[in-house]
Amino acid sequence: MQYTDEYWMEKAIELAKQAEIEGEIPVAAIVVKDNQMIASGYNRSIQQHDASAHAEVIAIRAAGQVLQNYRLVDCTLYVTLEPCPMCAGLLVHSRVKRLVYAAQDEKTGACGSVFNLAAHEKLNHQIEITQGVLADKASAQISAFFKRRRAEIKAKKQALKQAQVLTESQLPKA
Repeated sequence: MQYTDEYWMEKAIELAKQAEIEGEIPVAAIVVKDNQMIASGYNRSIQQHDASAHAEVIAIRAAGQVLQNYRLVDCTLYVTLEPCPMCAGLLVHSRVKRLVYAAQDEKTGACGSVFNLAAHEKLNHQIEITQGVLADKASAQISAFFKRRRAEIKAKKQALKQAQVLTESQLPKA
C-alpha cells in the first residue's frame, strides 16, 4: 500500500504531542524511504539545552544511522512546521529528495515563507517542496501550545506580584 502525504503528516502531528508532553514546542519530523518510516524525531532543544536539537536534526541523524550514510537519497522528510535556516541547510547537505511540511513559519521559515534556502538555485542540491499538508491541524497544535505557555507565564507573574504585595504588607510601617 502506498501511503499519502496526509498519512505521514498525521503521524508527525501525533508524534509532536510527545514533544509537548515533555515541555517542548510541539514540532515533529519523520523520514520516509520506499514508503516506510525509517526515522523520526521531535523537538528536544529545551531538555537537551541544545539549540540544534530540532525535530528535523534528530530525525535526519537517526535516518543516517539507519541507512549508514549521511546522504538521504530518495528520502522524504515530513515535518509539522516549516524548517528554519539551520534545518533547511541540513536538508540540502543530507540530500533529502523531498520535503513536506504542514504549517508555515512566517518568522524564520527557510523553505518558502521568509526565503527558500532548500530550493536555492545556486546550491548544489535543490529539494522538492510540498507545503501546507494538514497545515490547519499543525498550526492549531502549535498555537494552542503557545497560548497555554503565555497563560502559564502570566499566571506566574501574577502569583509573584501577589506574593510581593503580601510580603510588603507584613513589613513594619514607619
